[in-house]
Amino acid sequence: MGNKTQTDIELQKAQRIYNPVRKRLFTLKEAAEYLGRSVWGVRELVWSKVIPVVKQDGCRKQYMDINDLDTFIEKNKVIYN
Repeated sequence: MGNKTQTDIELQKAQRIYNPVRKRLFTLKEAAEYLGRSVWGVRELVWSKVIPVVKQDGCRKQYMDINDLDTFIEKNKVIYN
């Protein structure tokens, strides 16, 4: 197969054929950007056990699963009249 042009990629996206691998684990900063909150706001959600984290034994780095972030968003949706 040859190189794909920008038009080919746009056509695939329009036809919903384009399916890149989606990142699953976000850093604290990435999770804050995804949720539209500050880094400290996300830290407070983690500390209050509203959003779980993924952490390897012996490591300080914590990651947030995108599925947990999406669940948080769905649980906190409100419709105002």
